[in-house]
Amino acid sequence: MTRNNNHVKALASIVINNLENQHDWTKTQIHRQPNLPRPMVYGLPPKRLYVHPDEQIATIKVEKDRGQRITQNPELEWVLPLHLAEKWSPAQFAAVFDAIDATPPSQDPSADDAPGVKDDALAQLRLWRGAKRGKRILLATVQDDSTITYYFMHEGLVKPRQN
Repeated sequence: MTRNNNHVKALASIVINNLENQHDWTKTQIHRQPNLPRPMVYGLPPKRLYVHPDEQIATIKVEKDRGQRITQNPELEWVLPLHLAEKWSPAQFAAVFDAIDATPPSQDPSADDAPGVKDDALAQLRLWRGAKRGKRILLATVQDDSTITYYFMHEGLVKPRQN
């Protein structure tokens, strides 16, 4: 194994350790495939990390009509371990997005469904979940002191959140 591969493996281990022990993620795994520029990590956070702005609007409408809250269950997320000193180009990030599916591999065939969605009004919420969601990765930037900073990166243009 080359020095570079050892570096990437160490970054992935640091990130998995942080996700599991500091942020309570479960089902974390290292994902390798030939067309990925480097191995990635994926796992399940304890709560949902991102809600698409259009889904927020649809959820608010459904909640108002029903008079009850809609559960926002967590989804598996892709994580790309990087070191702060690494210089990545837009082409390298594009190669990562080209190599992955919208969602990480799952053994649960119902993972694409919005939980509790039974009728047409709620079925609209499926548009932003599971395999239908846009591609996104959580960048895990590791610093020399092992501090990790997380940022979401989306493929293409994404509608900004409304505050």
